[in-house]
Amino acid sequence: MCARGLPNMCPDYTAFGITLDGAHAEYVRIPSAAIVQGSVIPLPDSLSFEEAALLEPLSCVVNGNRASRIELGDTVVIFGAGPIGLLHLFLAQLSGAASVIVADVQLARLETAARLGATRTVHSGEENVLERVRKETRSRGADVVITACSVAAVQEQAIELLAPLGRACFFGGLPKDGSRVAIDTNLIHYKQLLVTGVTGGAPHDFRTALDLVASGRVDVRQVISHTVLAARMAEAFQMAMREDALKVVIRHGEDRP
Repeated sequence: MCARGLPNMCPDYTAFGITLDGAHAEYVRIPSAAIVQGSVIPLPDSLSFEEAALLEPLSCVVNGNRASRIELGDTVVIFGAGPIGLLHLFLAQLSGAASVIVADVQLARLETAARLGATRTVHSGEENVLERVRKETRSRGADVVITACSVAAVQEQAIELLAPLGRACFFGGLPKDGSRVAIDTNLIHYKQLLVTGVTGGAPHDFRTALDLVASGRVDVRQVISHTVLAARMAEAFQMAMREDALKVVIRHGEDRP
């Protein structure tokens, strides 16, 4: 996988904060292998550290966007209006989707999605998403469905929402003890659907994410709801659990005026 430029798929996958110490540290020691495989990417002076901190999740979304094969004029449904869902919204718009429908159970997040350009929003806790999508597409269904949340029922519903030749991207993984879902495979067979999933992002996805942010094409600051000093780390985690939170950025240094 490393030889193919896909270290995110390596069976011996390593990452800071997962297999290596370094998450939330001000300085880390970079293994030589990371330099050899192109995982160290210089940042332009115009990019803030807060924006740079969002390049990793955006790189994962770049990977998912590519797998979803969004085409000009497509109708895209995104389950989840958290920061990842919103990043998918940005890339779906850049990919030429004519309509992007965002579903979530939190009203505040749906309001944010609408403000950031979602064509339609659906409160999935109160409204039937399948019926709404059929209404919006004149019963044809969506061309692409992206599950930017870790809910088994959503993966099941994603297949039902698709139009013929549609694509489903299972972006959000499920817990190990709850990863089996019931899917009508006849829908996949007779509609010629594509069902895929992605995990992480490769170095070329990071570079694409960097180019999108540095050029101003994607404003990741839109998904940052709080910025907290590392000295208040516990408070930052509490913030991240709140319904009104999106991405909480932890930074080192002094308080700003």
